[in-house]
Amino acid sequence: MSHGFAAADERPHAGAFHEEWTWSFWAPDVSIGGFVWYRLVGAAQAWYGWAVVREGAPLLHVTEFDIPRRGDPLLAKAPAMWAEFTCDAAFEQWTVGNETYAVELTDPAEALGRAYGTAVPIASDLEWYATAPAQRIADGYAQDGVVHGAIELIGGPVQLAELPAARTHRWSSSPLGPLTFPTVLAHTGLRAPFRLPDDSVLDLVLTPAGWRSRR
Repeated sequence: MSHGFAAADERPHAGAFHEEWTWSFWAPDVSIGGFVWYRLVGAAQAWYGWAVVREGAPLLHVTEFDIPRRGDPLLAKAPAMWAEFTCDAAFEQWTVGNETYAVELTDPAEALGRAYGTAVPIASDLEWYATAPAQRIADGYAQDGVVHGAIELIGGPVQLAELPAARTHRWSSSPLGPLTFPTVLAHTGLRAPFRLPDDSVLDLVLTPAGWRSRR
């Protein structure tokens, strides 16, 4: 399901200086949400971020900005970190998995600084399914869907079933800016901030309609 895009557009593009994929999900009652992004930078490097928010629990936050590119650019490995993104059917289904350590942050604002906290193991195996055609956005496309799967935590697995979800894919021959989201004025919900090496900020808050920007 796509509007003017080919199946090959799901994969990395030759000549792109920056290329980025994101996947996100949320519960309509805002009890849980997740956001993962993966960016290819130049010809040799990749950046990765992953956040899980839960009602009454610390933010689980992951960033890795020194990932060497591999033969399959959608496979990311760094010390104590593995992530893989598989397009099972173009514009229909993706598998998103990881195994790494997250930092527990009781104050999400700490993610914009040194992000010091307790390191805890986290792993996920998520299946993303489209529910609508991909729509054009600046430098790429966005698509709505649902997520199924599980997130493995110290306290046991968190099962996800038919949660609303979204994804984006952007690429450019020049540096990409942060994704743009509708801005919320009252932002008291669960929060997932990221600061990228280029000093750009992605500061998200969870709402019943999905992730929104605090800025």
